[in-house]
Order: sequence, then structure tokens, then C-alpha cells
Amino acid sequence: MVKVEINGQVIEAHEGDMLIDVADDAQIMIPRFCYHKKLSIAANCRMCLVEVEGAWKALPACATPVTDGMKVHTKSAKAIAAQKSVMEFLLINHPLDCPICDQGGECELQDVAMEYGDDVSRYSEGKRVVADRDAGSLIKTDMTRCIHCTRCVRFGQEIAGMKELGATGRSEWMSIGTYIEKSITSEMSGNMIDLCPVGALTSKPFRYTARPWELKSHASIAAHDSMGSNVQVHTKNNQVKRVVPRSNEAINEVWLSDRDRFSYEGLNSEDRLTQPMVKENGQWVEVDWETALQATVEGLQATLNAKQEVGVLASANSTLEELHLLQKLARGLKIENIDFRHRQADFSLDKVGFNTPLLTQEIADVEKANAILIVGSFLRKELPILNHRIRKAVISNNATAIVVNPEVLEFNFKVTNVHSEFGMVSELAGITRAVLALANESAQDQLATIEPTDAQKAIAQKLFDAKNVSIMVGQISQMHSDFTVIQVLTALIAKHTTAKLNILPLAANEVGAHLVNVLPRSGKNSLEMISSELSAYINVNIEPEADFTESEKAIAAMKKANFVVSLTAFDSEIQRDYANVLLPIAAFAETAGTFVNATGLKQSFKMAVEPQGDAKAAWKILRVLGNMFNLEGFDYTHTNEVLREVLDNQATQIDLTSVSYQLPSNNDKLVTLVSPYAMDALVRRAPSLQATPDADAAIMGRG
Repeated sequence: MVKVEINGQVIEAHEGDMLIDVADDAQIMIPRFCYHKKLSIAANCRMCLVEVEGAWKALPACATPVTDGMKVHTKSAKAIAAQKSVMEFLLINHPLDCPICDQGGECELQDVAMEYGDDVSRYSEGKRVVADRDAGSLIKTDMTRCIHCTRCVRFGQEIAGMKELGATGRSEWMSIGTYIEKSITSEMSGNMIDLCPVGALTSKPFRYTARPWELKSHASIAAHDSMGSNVQVHTKNNQVKRVVPRSNEAINEVWLSDRDRFSYEGLNSEDRLTQPMVKENGQWVEVDWETALQATVEGLQATLNAKQEVGVLASANSTLEELHLLQKLARGLKIENIDFRHRQADFSLDKVGFNTPLLTQEIADVEKANAILIVGSFLRKELPILNHRIRKAVISNNATAIVVNPEVLEFNFKVTNVHSEFGMVSELAGITRAVLALANESAQDQLATIEPTDAQKAIAQKLFDAKNVSIMVGQISQMHSDFTVIQVLTALIAKHTTAKLNILPLAANEVGAHLVNVLPRSGKNSLEMISSELSAYINVNIEPEADFTESEKAIAAMKKANFVVSLTAFDSEIQRDYANVLLPIAAFAETAGTFVNATGLKQSFKMAVEPQGDAKAAWKILRVLGNMFNLEGFDYTHTNEVLREVLDNQATQIDLTSVSYQLPSNNDKLVTLVSPYAMDALVRRAPSLQATPDADAAIMGRG
């Protein structure tokens, strides 16, 4: 530790810390543009020039390490003169278009210019004009405003792992642009909007819709993947205008995936269902809630009275409170056919028990790994925030990343691809057999007959020797016909190495769905429900035609059913074809509740806007249905009362290494990838996301 004096204030700091960080910790403001705590130091804007005693010129605080006894002045005449000079140069070419700039009101250049700028420019020549770039459907460029801070360039190289932006030219003719006019396609590209200190990069969907000072900010939780990213929802006139990241170092740091940032567009889709509807004599009519709920009760009661089976199909993007009340209602009606795992193909593990998918280590600890085994996953698209942590482990910790997939996909960090004609499961079995040999453990059953290849032995050796190993089992595995085998093999590897096994939950509340038992304990699973052609279905926050892997089978089952009620935020022609009652529910930001993230952390959030039209929060609808069926325990007035019932529920973990399995005799069937922008009803209706290359799963991640 060293002692530094800044503006007369003595501060203790670690030797080598940058002066700007030490000042920030002491809440001493130093202006800056190019510096960002999550990016490398560029020191190219020079706005953070300060006076350091003993130095003959002002020094950039972002690139000056502190030393013992250093005396710094940020407000001296020398420092102020240097900062004012830099500001004058920055404003020489900057356009005077603040009134029409979306950044106005939250612009770093505006804020700093108020203190260090002048009301008269000594520059009389014409300003430069830079042509805009078409960066895709998410980011609007106004490059004449660019001040060459290079934050966006460094973000692409260091965080997104894609060098999509770069600088060409020198001096005032330097310009930031894309390579050969390509669009920006990173799954985290929206963070460039937050990083840009001026209005050069702004949100294209948000453009000209509101001023920052008109917006109300609401703390919330992202509603799509299982990371539970913290967000701020900005609203105006009861409409969500944009979503931005809320800093949480333990989860999403200061970043946000594009899916979580731009999916709010779906809230204002023309497909929004805003009024209860009932099909009468083949015709849809809008009705009041009392009529719609009575039709729901009568339709379900008729099926139950006839001793016919009812299936309950839920979404793991629903809140913990909604899912708890749904299973409570179903089991109160003696319905055990309840599930949310609509894209899963292999349910053989259910005979042993329901293993809760979990990230068994803290999200921040993932970047400390020195070896990562990724099995059946395209993490870049599935869980971008977790993928970023793994990228940090590879880049900063020199970790080895090994990917076992049915096909080679494009990651944004160096990986060792394990891929051959024998298939993913066969490769994984060979690695498992080699690990057991290194651990001097005898292989059982079919594993004993496998002779690992040299490549598999080399990978096993890396996993065995590494001190901190993480195994990530992702979406491709979960959609694989041998999911149980994959879980058992990865569990065996974890048991005989230092590895932490992570069967990754994908949806926002997948862990929560397990916690409240939205599972067929003695009934049929999702696949069995649509294969058995049940008499009635209760669909909650799902669209069977899009949320099932076997969508055609799901639609056929719905059409053959005698009664289908859908609690949904969206209307569609397909739903109208098979449903009997449509009940409009509140969507993301329109309801309060709780999501349980991949590590088991429960995060509650409040309503940001009122539901559209006559839509109601799903938990309220389920509560009323419980009362109409005369079930006990449905007298709730607040989500907190529902949460209290399940607050102590624990995740169920079974010993996967003791589960019997059968290695496949043939090669893998290629799993069809699902676009991150097709995962749920809300994101499927976000036009800007649907206009990106990642919306097409056929080309996603294949270069």
C-alpha cells in the first residue's frame, strides 16, 4: 500500500493502481471520455489530464500509476487549463445538434462541456462531416458526433470478442467504422450504446421516442435467460421505452445481452391479447372476465367429471409465484400431467428423480477456472453473460476451453473442438473412459469396452491435471435424445477430477420451476402429453406451435383436444384454431414476481407499467380460478404471500453417477439449433431482434 495526496486529501492505495481509479474510490471526480473501468486503457482522449507535482506537464490520470508520496491536483490552474484545451479541440468538429440527439440529457460530452467548455469557439473553419454506417437493426450511427474515444472498438475486441469496429485514418480524418460495411452482429452489441459517451451510437428502436428526463426508471430482472441479469426498465406514459443494464458485479457486471435489452419491443406488438375471448359456435367473441373464467371452469370441470385427462403446459419464463399457483391449482384438481420442459427429448432420468439444473458455482467464479469443458452447447447465444465469464477465463486466466458438440460452431474465444464422425456422445464417452483410467477407477458396463483415442486421452489429461475445472452442459445436450447419458458421463468426469458440474438452466425461471415442482411426479411429461392426445390442456405463457421441438405434434394434440384454455399475452391465428378460451395475462414489466437464477438466487421485482388493455397478472387469474373451483389456500392479496410459501424450497440433486444408462449404438442425430430470438413469445415479437442474422438459426454461429 502507498499513500497518495489528491487535492490535499491523503488516500491509501495499492501501488500501481491507476490514478483515476484511486480518485474514483475517493469520490474525487476527474473528467474522462475514453476511460472505462471494464476496458483496457487507451489514454487517447486526454480529458483526464491532471497536475502531478514533479512532472513538467499534465499527465493522463487513466494511464498514470500511483506511487508513494505522489501529490496530485485535479483543480489547479495547470490541470484546468489542460482540460479546457482538450475540450476545445473535441468541440472543434462536434455538430451542434444536441436538440435532436437521443443522447441529449445523458451525454457525457454535454456534462463535461458545461464545466470545461467555452461559449465561443476560436475555430472558424467548416466542421468535418462523416458518413454514417448501417450497423444493423439495433444500433443507429451518427458518426459526425464521434470523438474517437474508441470505447466501442475496445468493447468489440475485449468483451464481445468480435472485431466488428475499427479506426481508419489519422488526426481529424480518423473515423470509426465497420469492416467492409458489415453490420454489427454480436449478441451483446447493444452495450456499445451505453459505452458511447456521445450520440454517435444510439439505440435504433428507442430513437426519437422519448427524452431521458421524461423517463421513469424501475429496477427489474431480465426475463429470458437464467443469468438473472439486473436491468433498469425505463417507462413513459405507461409504456416501456427501453431496457438498460443495472450494475451487479456478481451477475452481469455492467453488461446486458441484446435479447434482454431489446425484447421489450414485443410488449407493443399488434399481437397483444388485451381482452378475454371465448369461442362460441366456432366464432371468437370478446367477453368480460367473469364470463371467460366461468367458461374455463366449466370446460375443465366437464373434462374432469368425465374422468378424462388434462395436461398443464407451463413456461419457465413465468414467475415463481405464477408457477407455484399453477401447480397448486393443478394438483388441487388431481391433475398430475404438468411440465415445462417442452424442448427436452430424453426423459429417462425422470424414473430416478428430477435433477434440478444448476450452475453449482458463483457466476463470478467461472472466470477463475483454468479448464472448461463445454458439452452440447452454443453458450455464446444461449447464455451470453456466462459465455463472457468463460471468455475472461480463457483470455485473462489462460484457461483451456474444450467444446464437445455435434457440429463445429463459432465461439468468440479460442477453443479445442472435439468433433468427429462418431458423434458427440461417443467422444464424451471416450474422454470419460480416459479420465477413469487416470483416476485408477475401473469402468463399468459399456464404458469398459471403449478404447480412448490419443486426442481423448490428451483432453482427459488436461481435465485431470487442472486445479479448477468447470463443466458446462447446455441446450444442445438438453435437446439431445441421449441427454441422460450425457449427464451421467459428465458427472463421472466431475467426480474423478476437480470439476464442478453445471447442468445449465436456460430459461429465466427454470430453477424456480423445479423448486415449486412444475414436474410430472406421477403424471405425463411434455412429450407424453402431446403424444397421448389428452382431452384438455391448460397452456400458461406458452405457444405450443413455437415452444415445442415437435411443434407439429403439439398443434395436432391441441386440435384434437375437447377443451384448451390459454393464459397468454399474445393472440395468434394458430391459437384461435385450437383454443376455446384465451385469457390475457401481463407480460414482462407488467407484473411483480420472482425469478430464480442459475445459481439458485431468488430475485424479486415490481411492476413497472400497468398491463395492456384488460390483461391481468397470471397469478391473480390462477388465484381466482382456485377460488372458483372451491380449493383451499387461494386467498392471496399480494405476491409476497405466495412467495412466502415456497421461500424455503430447496433444489433437488440426485447422484447422477449411480444412474444406469445405455450408450447409443449409432451416431448422433444433429440437434436443430434454436435461435436465441425464438426462445419465448416476447422475444419472437421484437422486430429489431428478428431483423438480425441471429434470428435465423440455420446460419447462426456458422461464420
